[in-house]
Amino acid sequence: MLETLLATSSDIVPLVLRLTLGIVIFPHGAQKLLGWFGGYGFKGTYGYFTQTAGLPGIIAFLVIIGESFGSVALILGLLTRVSAIGIGIIMLGAALLVHREHGFFINWFGAQKGEGYEFQILAIGLAIALAIVGGGAYSLDLAILSSI
Repeated sequence: MLETLLATSSDIVPLVLRLTLGIVIFPHGAQKLLGWFGGYGFKGTYGYFTQTAGLPGIIAFLVIIGESFGSVALILGLLTRVSAIGIGIIMLGAALLVHREHGFFINWFGAQKGEGYEFQILAIGLAIALAIVGGGAYSLDLAILSSI
């Protein structure tokens, strides 16, 4: 089971995919968990998710933890498939629950009330690719698999 979960090749493409997704998602997770990059930290984000957005507490917790630790795990290539699937699910939820009403496009010129869902589609695509191929070159998954 563990070997199947960690299975990957030494290809460079998954490395590029996971670094791209991990580096882009990391600041969002750090905003939610630590209050970095202008975020509200765990308490503020959890309160917003549960009180204003109406998410159940466990979902709010999983989103915060998933973006925070999932992005770091992707950068390291640790449990790449699990991390990618988690981030993909979070992005799907964000697209459907938050961004769908604002249309497809990101709000480049302030012409709409919120951001569209194009960012989430890109993140979901990267996550799906990583769930299929694994962490690739320079991943902890590959290192662990090689030592088993």
